Amino acid sequence: MVFRGTITDAPDFDASADAETLYNAMKGIGSDKEAILDMVTSRSNAQRQEIIAAYKCSFGKDLIEDLKYELTGKFERLIVSLMRSRAYHDAKEIHDAIKGAGTNERCLIEVLASRNNTQIHEMVAAYKDAYGSDIEEDVIADTSGHFKKMLVVLLQGTRDESGVVDADLVEQDAQDLYAAGEEQWGTDEAKFIMILGNRSVTHLHMVFDAYEKIAEMTIEDSIKNELSGDFERLMLAVVQCIRSVPMFFAKRLYKSMKGLGTADNTLIRIMISRSEIDMLDIRECFRLRYEKSLYNMIKDDTSGDYKRTLLNLCGGDDDLAGEFFPEAAQIAYKMWELSAMTKVQLRPSVRPAPDFDPAADAQALRKAMKGFGTDEDAIIDIVAHRSNAQRQEIRQAFKSLLGRDLMKDLKSELSKNLERLIIGLMLTPAEFNAKMMRKAMEGAGTDEHALIEILVTRSNEEIQAMNAAYQDAYKKTLEEAIQSDTSGHFCRILVSLVQGAREEGPADVERANADAQELADACNAESDDMEMKFMSILCTRSFPHLRKVFQEFVRCTNKDIEQIIKKEMSGDVKNAFYAIVRSVKNQPSYFADRLYKAMKGLGTDDRALIRIMVSRSEVDLFNIRKEFKETHDESLHEFIQVETMIVSQSLCLLTLTVALCGGLWICGYRTAV
Repeated sequence: MVFRGTITDAPDFDASADAETLYNAMKGIGSDKEAILDMVTSRSNAQRQEIIAAYKCSFGKDLIEDLKYELTGKFERLIVSLMRSRAYHDAKEIHDAIKGAGTNERCLIEVLASRNNTQIHEMVAAYKDAYGSDIEEDVIADTSGHFKKMLVVLLQGTRDESGVVDADLVEQDAQDLYAAGEEQWGTDEAKFIMILGNRSVTHLHMVFDAYEKIAEMTIEDSIKNELSGDFERLMLAVVQCIRSVPMFFAKRLYKSMKGLGTADNTLIRIMISRSEIDMLDIRECFRLRYEKSLYNMIKDDTSGDYKRTLLNLCGGDDDLAGEFFPEAAQIAYKMWELSAMTKVQLRPSVRPAPDFDPAADAQALRKAMKGFGTDEDAIIDIVAHRSNAQRQEIRQAFKSLLGRDLMKDLKSELSKNLERLIIGLMLTPAEFNAKMMRKAMEGAGTDEHALIEILVTRSNEEIQAMNAAYQDAYKKTLEEAIQSDTSGHFCRILVSLVQGAREEGPADVERANADAQELADACNAESDDMEMKFMSILCTRSFPHLRKVFQEFVRCTNKDIEQIIKKEMSGDVKNAFYAIVRSVKNQPSYFADRLYKAMKGLGTDDRALIRIMVSRSEVDLFNIRKEFKETHDESLHEFIQVETMIVSQSLCLLTLTVALCGGLWICGYRTAV
């Protein structure tokens, strides 16, 4: 195994001299924390064990006990954990996860899913030595069901590590997994446990590829469909570690620091356990997935001596670095391949209502708006539970039966964001898109992000319908409006996209290789030439073709297309190209990110929230919800509940938004607010 850690053996090591340095740093009043952290983070774990022995020989004292006495808080936890051997550190983490009233299942999952056979065996022995009990018996006593069974399998440390692959067994395992889940009603969990818990990493890579061809979905998606709870999380962690241990830890680190508060135990555990193994690869995977260096995220999220110690373990700032490390380049290449192979079934959150009666709905809406006050709940209940085509029938019935314009009545009865959201739902998709483009360009400023989002994510047919609706509503072409409100390369990109003439169809492998090479060559050209070449390919090729282009770009350059755009371009041009790449890779993920940014922090970008909820509710909002949950560890409808409660009329707005999201609206929540 090739180690790619940030901590290595210190040259000219002298355990006795280091022991004396640490003793001097702690004697007297106060302690020299900087000397301690610099010493501890510049020695390997094996050298630290020698320092512990030398400290006891020289001073007759226990170094770890002295460190506990002198230090406090998270800094103490981090330094003391660094002084333990790896096996004893893992053993303590497992013991802490299962002792007491509750169980830290996420810690059990992280440790047992990611360790190799040797690490498991050493941890089992260390646990027995440290706590006088059997780790397997303790885990069995504290867990249950299929989750417990898989943990026991992993604790055996018997995964095949021969590297020998039997092609027939690969096909058989893929078929068995399909038969155990997607092919039948119910799930044969034992089959998942046996295969995922015992087969070699190389073998399972091939099984996952074969499975995708059979099931037309990734093994991860099948696990999410078939399993649940801690067992689902454990099996997903095993699959993620089979695919890439560094990427698994990059995701865990990100989730430990994002949002309010930091999961310090997770952060400490990972930074210690991986600092001598694969921290360099984790850093690159982190930057690849989150477009921010691990170093800078730690820097922003922690403080004091605790921060300085973590940054020493991290070892460097990858935002200043250039090319991929080999591991990250392979992962980037594979990610594009997975993106191309995975067939995503788009799932809307709003569907046509059964037993639909437009006349009855028209009468009910009129009743909700007649007289003193407005029954906003009744309006929401109808509008949010009808498809857009049904809403158009209601508009027509309202005029035919009552001689009134439903849109005008709604505008007069509602106000602010609730009015904008209801009116947006009542417009046709083409009218709504045209109106959103108009809103993005009217007045003093321009909402460039909105222009990009709409034009990048709409199909040729949707763009052409939007063009016609814009011309009809505003008596000028959308292209003319864009040209009068934007300029330079950004204007050219938008004009190219607004033609609605993107190629359609599968990837042409030979042409994709040529396109990738052209993009690679353009990276060495002048800025203007580079942007024009990127535009000629990114704005015209089909999405399946671009997936292949971006994959081959990694092979040509050892860099990711997103990295290049971020590093070499700026402003709206960068944002437009970046949106295209994100949308090509995973459009629901792109929208999940847009929703998160619309709501996080102080204030909510209501226009963006309304635009996405309305435009995606009948397309892929369930897919967006799934991506949101996976990235942010919080459901979209819960996030909306928190963020939209700020405005005064938010209960009605919240009811409608959650209904569009497809999340369950709990009546008790409203009464509790």
